[in-house]
Amino acid sequence: MPIIAPADLGTRIYPEIQTLITRGDDSIVIKAINSAIKEVKMYLNKYDLVALFGTDTEDPTIDDEFLKNMVKAIAVWHLILLANPNKDIALARSAYEDAISSLKKIMAGTAIPEGWPYRDTTGETAAQGDAIYATSNPRRSTHF
Repeated sequence: MPIIAPADLGTRIYPEIQTLITRGDDSIVIKAINSAIKEVKMYLNKYDLVALFGTDTEDPTIDDEFLKNMVKAIAVWHLILLANPNKDIALARSAYEDAISSLKKIMAGTAIPEGWPYRDTTGETAAQGDAIYATSNPRRSTHF
């Protein structure tokens, strides 16, 4: 089950505005939420995503309001791209950019969310292939 439901977006966008944008089609809201969850997961791959987001059959074990707010901001941005009735698009864009900025800080390790478990990497092996590329400057020869 997703960490947020269509009704949870009411803290970011009024339900009547949401209904106007989607024309009463909840599948559009669900698609926006799923898209937002996938976008957030791209930045949080070093964390235990099952614990944070759950699966189709189980709820997440971590209930974090900060994470939910970031997903809501991104989902609302995806909805607002459809239409703009009575919604300040600059404010929604600012909330979207703030959420992405926070995700980048978490990904870089400069911000560490309290209580988020890291992914279990004990059974993993190193990736094979051309994933890493290294180079250096040409060797200098100095003569005195």
